Amino acid sequence: MADDRIGGYADALLAVAAAEGTSEVVEDELFRVAEAARASESLLTALGDRQLPIERRIGVVEDLLGPKVSPTTTALVSMVVANGRGADLPAIVDEAMIRSAAGRNRQLARVRSAVELGDDQVQRLAQAIKTRTGSDVEIRVVIDESVMGGLITEIGDDVIDGSVRRRMSQLRESFN
Repeated sequence: MADDRIGGYADALLAVAAAEGTSEVVEDELFRVAEAARASESLLTALGDRQLPIERRIGVVEDLLGPKVSPTTTALVSMVVANGRGADLPAIVDEAMIRSAAGRNRQLARVRSAVELGDDQVQRLAQAIKTRTGSDVEIRVVIDESVMGGLITEIGDDVIDGSVRRRMSQLRESFN
């Protein structure tokens, strides 16, 4: 379970997005921003560096996001960074995504794939996960070229590794 501070920020992000009437767009954008921060240690360090003036950290956010996301998303990320929680941005967004999905009686499934998935692929995957786990899921796709092929699905602490790399490893093990 998330600590109270991360949960509080997660709730605040969701409340602002709902008040603006842009929940779906903002959640998608926040997810992509959090994944970018998670993928770049230097970015995450800059956002969380309390030695840098707040104006400079906010400038990094505005330069990075600019016209690529909605003004609401930029404002929310800026708020988190300005309050000294930039290093926690991925955890805050993760918790927001989990809470948002739970509000729709679903679990969050983070799916890593080497390529973008089409809408029909995402729907089929959601149905397959439901068949396997018995739970409705909300899928968030992360493009990860290291997967090479197939998918790696994380639902809470459970990992379903259907990647080509994993299958090749299993094949090698079967020959030993």
